[in-house]
Amino acid sequence: MLPNIYATNNQGFFPTIFNEFFNGSWMMPKYHATTPAINVSETEQAYKVEVAAPGMTRNDFSIQVTNEGDMVISMEKKAEVKDENKDKKYLRREFSYSKFEQRLSLPENVEKQNISAQMTDGILTIVIPKMTEEQKAEETKFIEIK
Repeated sequence: MLPNIYATNNQGFFPTIFNEFFNGSWMMPKYHATTPAINVSETEQAYKVEVAAPGMTRNDFSIQVTNEGDMVISMEKKAEVKDENKDKKYLRREFSYSKFEQRLSLPENVEKQNISAQMTDGILTIVIPKMTEEQKAEETKFIEIK
């Protein structure tokens, strides 16, 4: 069990149950941030990246391919619970903010212009098609010597 970092000795005027309720490990600060789990797989035709993102939508994500040949997957989600009840006095109120960025170096044999992505059931799936042998041959540039 995690230590109770909020416990103090000068709270004798509150019942013990109150201290345990509001200072229990289930209400510890969320300083142990985690990044979404990522799977990367390969077939003969493509690479596939899967990002586990339950509760996120496609609008929370951004995917970019940089000039350096990296694919950057970013996610940002802000959530604030609005409560119009003015009679409440909050003892603790939490806002939610999540941010994630993952940079993956793309291999040279991919079709960067044909990368596609889809969000289904909390999984962001990115398909990175590989170049065919004909496309690789077209990519080869010969320099004329003058």
